Amino acid sequence: MTFIAVVSDYLLHPFYPQFFELRFGVTNPKLVGYYFAAICFMVMIAFPFWAYVSKKVAELKILIYTQAIAGILALYCFQTSSYISFWIVSLVMVLFKGSYLLVYPYILKIIKKEEHATTIGILSVVVHLGGILGAVLGGLTVDFIKPSSIFLIMALGDFIQMGMSAYLLKSKKYETALITSDETAEKRPLSSNSFILKIGLLTFILYFSDFLIRPFFSRYWESISVFDSKFISGTIYAIPGFVALIALYINTKIKSEGYQGIINALLIGLIGLSLQGIPNEVAVVAGRIIYGWAIFQGVVKFDILLFEMSTPESYSVDYSKVHFFQNLGVLIASLNVGIIVDQWGLIVPFYIALIGFVLTIVLYAILFKWNPFTKKLAKSN
Repeated sequence: MTFIAVVSDYLLHPFYPQFFELRFGVTNPKLVGYYFAAICFMVMIAFPFWAYVSKKVAELKILIYTQAIAGILALYCFQTSSYISFWIVSLVMVLFKGSYLLVYPYILKIIKKEEHATTIGILSVVVHLGGILGAVLGGLTVDFIKPSSIFLIMALGDFIQMGMSAYLLKSKKYETALITSDETAEKRPLSSNSFILKIGLLTFILYFSDFLIRPFFSRYWESISVFDSKFISGTIYAIPGFVALIALYINTKIKSEGYQGIINALLIGLIGLSLQGIPNEVAVVAGRIIYGWAIFQGVVKFDILLFEMSTPESYSVDYSKVHFFQNLGVLIASLNVGIIVDQWGLIVPFYIALIGFVLTIVLYAILFKWNPFTKKLAKSN
């Protein structure tokens, strides 16, 4: 279900500039950035809301209704020719689609804590795979069909999720009622609001940096490449997803370090960002590969750290709080990326993202009292 949801989400991610130009004749990069920011804002308010609702209603029951509504709204987006109507309806659609994020903490709630590292890695790869297929399908659709057809694929994905949720609820093979944990509901000291704030601040900067290079990456690639193909652009955009598969395989073959290694991952990310900022095809591809490894490891380890210090009863709420910070970073990046590109060009987002990664490294070392000799967090924290 997560895979299908992510495919639907990523169909347009690399191609918002091209989509608005071909569909509505909108070429202003600022307007593209504002729309992307509006989507992020809807996700920011959607997930905490559905997390609160899930305290009273089973997650899969929520998904049946929300995905059905999202699918219907996607069909409307497919047929409308009004730019204003598209804005309004597509954003409401995102509000309902955002409920699929409940699946992530739900899965971690019904498995053992020692399985978290592996499961988070698998879920992260599922997300990357969805991003790969979504980017490639989106490119093929923009290249060979009409852009509006992307919303037919989205609607199909929503209806499939609705059907799967209904099947799981009716099936006697699975326990889909509200989950109650045998573990104590008392939180560990590190799972305080202060800890959530620290994780939220760090991932806010990390996600801001990561998403700053996304909306116009395909345009950047097309500006330096001899290949005039949205399919190739989508494929290059999706390279980090392919790398995530390799990273997961390697992680399963070696002893997991849990959340250790965040600093190392971010340092490698600096190299990947630097290479992507070089307007050369080979350098950009190499940078995407290195960056894909780094961002996979970094995001997974931050999630492991969060769930390690939380309790099953608090997974959805804690994750929704951190997710709010992450999407705030995406929102601010989206609001500004159009202005940045319009004023200073397509290459500048990589430089700003580089600064963001450096800031994340410094703050992580300070906030979590990272010991460079043991590569562990200080016990006093």
